[in-house]
Amino acid sequence: MTEQDTGKGIRLMVLTTMVFASMDAISRLLATEYNTVMVVMIRYWFFALFVVAMASRAPGGLSAAVRTERLGLQIFRGVLLAAEVCIMVLGFVLLGLVEAHAVLASYPLLIAALSGPVLGEKVGWRRWAAIAVGFVGILVILRPGIAVFSPAALVPLAAALAFALYGLLTRYVGRTDSAATSFFWTGVAGAAVLTPPGLWLWEPMAGQDWLWMAALCVLAAAGHFFLIKVYEIAEASAVQPFAYLQLVFASMIGVFLLGETLEPLTALGAAITVSAGVFTLARNRTRAGPP
Repeated sequence: MTEQDTGKGIRLMVLTTMVFASMDAISRLLATEYNTVMVVMIRYWFFALFVVAMASRAPGGLSAAVRTERLGLQIFRGVLLAAEVCIMVLGFVLLGLVEAHAVLASYPLLIAALSGPVLGEKVGWRRWAAIAVGFVGILVILRPGIAVFSPAALVPLAAALAFALYGLLTRYVGRTDSAATSFFWTGVAGAAVLTPPGLWLWEPMAGQDWLWMAALCVLAAAGHFFLIKVYEIAEASAVQPFAYLQLVFASMIGVFLLGETLEPLTALGAAITVSAGVFTLARNRTRAGPP
């Protein structure tokens, strides 16, 4: 992998985080007016069509993408991510983009903490120290004794835990299945599990809101496409720290476009958590050695 490829991958990751932050803002706007499950279901319909189209164009076609040695786990991964998206969008509605994303930033630390019991990986004292520091940041964000016991404050933390488990299971199935297979089952399983409750909770949508929904679907597909390209041209360990920029862009959108406030303690807690997460990613890269 050349340095030029890594630089391009970083720029593309920055663009990807901007796309996902914009997508989150639209999700929040729509879920404020309509049922969260319905909004996420429609997004997943488009996502499922996107992954089927991508699989059809890949070598081996759909048959290669469908083939898996861990069907149960692949379906569970897709269901878990769909649940995480619903929980996170609910967090956007309850807390806003700024605070919800600040808490979600803890997911790399949760991945590091759970990698031992789930994947059997060794977690050294330095990473445990970073995990502890990161959760100090989360406590700063949640304000112990004030909001930590509020169900609203715990919603994005539950989403972070679900996303961390999804990431670990993705690594686990990746030992036998291709990335294309995991991507296919993520979209299809998620759409399948969301459709029954989403149709049951269906609400008529105003004409202008369908335009927002269309924008949401297009941004979701574009973001996932860009993310695929990022990992095609650059090492994951090199570009992953830049994924934290989604917190920055989401906070900017929340403050300047949605009228949210960025409280000093939230900014401080997010900075602590992100710093600990970046250290953890750097340790992972060091342990893995040069590509």
